[in-house]
Amino acid sequence: MLNFKTLEDTSIEILHDVFVKAFSDYQVEINLPLWKFNNMLQRRGYSAQISVGAFKGTELIGFILNGIRNWKGKTTVYDCGTGVIPEYRKQGITSNMFNKVLSLLHNNNIEHYLLEVIQSNKPAVNLYKKQGFLITRTFSCFRREKNFIKDVPISSVKYESYNIDQINWKLFKSFWDFKPSWQNSIESIIAVSNSFEVIIAQIAEDTVGYGIIDTITGDIPQLSVHMDYCRQGIAYNILKRLIQYTESQNINFINIDNKCLSIFKFLQNLRFENFIDQYEMILNI
Repeated sequence: MLNFKTLEDTSIEILHDVFVKAFSDYQVEINLPLWKFNNMLQRRGYSAQISVGAFKGTELIGFILNGIRNWKGKTTVYDCGTGVIPEYRKQGITSNMFNKVLSLLHNNNIEHYLLEVIQSNKPAVNLYKKQGFLITRTFSCFRREKNFIKDVPISSVKYESYNIDQINWKLFKSFWDFKPSWQNSIESIIAVSNSFEVIIAQIAEDTVGYGIIDTITGDIPQLSVHMDYCRQGIAYNILKRLIQYTESQNINFINIDNKCLSIFKFLQNLRFENFIDQYEMILNI
């Protein structure tokens, strides 16, 4: 007999152990030591009170890990990760956990439920569609080894490291070509601000571009240039400096909006590999 309940009494160590087992055969290889798992949950706004586990006795065998924030003016819960360990799959456990989550969302006056799913994972996509989720955006993910950057000519643009706590987010948002996904949002960056390094580009005293990189993983959640200064090599120069601040040998751009052709072209010209595509999906509660 399985029991479905929230995860306030489940330790991060147990969650991590079951997460690794559940994603051991995932389509994308996941290297997630405990510290990185904890960082991921903190970054995505994890809340045990609205997350659900499937238990066989006292053993956790499945989970839906959720975060909560204000998203586009609505109280929104985000699926940080859903999984069932291999030997318990195809028993309706995910559907039962989802029903428990829905009950929690209704009871807590949540307005939206947001998630991302790999496009080629047809069973998961179809399951979410049956539950009423709608596709809101399509994302692509890119990666490349960081040794590709070459020296670039010195220009009148000044590049310097910047304190993330002093960022003028209103200014930076004015540079955006698209709204970042949940894990790349301002709130996610602030939640683990010590993980990131920021580079800004300035002409005279005006900031005209910026980039942010994870100093451990090489993820770049945001890289944008003011529209009046695009196609002048500024994004390339920011990227060149960003990669010096990460110990990772790979640089990753996760969840690039497919409608943003300028960033697609920029990454393709630098021969980044488009290694996975995702849907962003949302359910109105």
